[in-house]
Amino acid sequence: MEARIAVISEKKLIGNRLAMSLAEDRTKELWQGFMPRRKEIRNPISDDLMSMQVYDGALNFNEFNIATQFEKWAVVEVEDNTKIPEGMESHTLSGGLYAVFVHRGLPSSFPITAQYIFGEWLPNSDYQLDHREHFEIMGNKYRNNDPNSEEEVFIPIKRKNQEK
Repeated sequence: MEARIAVISEKKLIGNRLAMSLAEDRTKELWQGFMPRRKEIRNPISDDLMSMQVYDGALNFNEFNIATQFEKWAVVEVEDNTKIPEGMESHTLSGGLYAVFVHRGLPSSFPITAQYIFGEWLPNSDYQLDHREHFEIMGNKYRNNDPNSEEEVFIPIKRKNQEK
């Protein structure tokens, strides 16, 4: 699995969020609440969907476990995030340097992709995790629960030993 290094610009997003952990995974609930209402968002930049994870502190995999809480968002990128449908929220993704991977397959096989990214690629790269949003873009090759599905996985990085 190859990584592409990209600089991502700030993104304006609108959608829904839920607090969860891996042990209390509420992803299905999040997306079931978002998808019927996504057409209420008036100025999307594309048809792509985004799944975003926001962690309270710097993500440390020595301390991360299935009970670690985070916010998961179901969002779309918009031109302007001033007109927010009732019951939805806006978030501005800060942008910056990202390692981008392509996850192929079912959601159930994502732990294999994550293990490669965080267990093999990252420790052997010139980069370390940065404390910003993690996100996935589900574009035109994404197919829900299809083994041929593809989505882009964006991991926030900075050069090793680089201060903020």
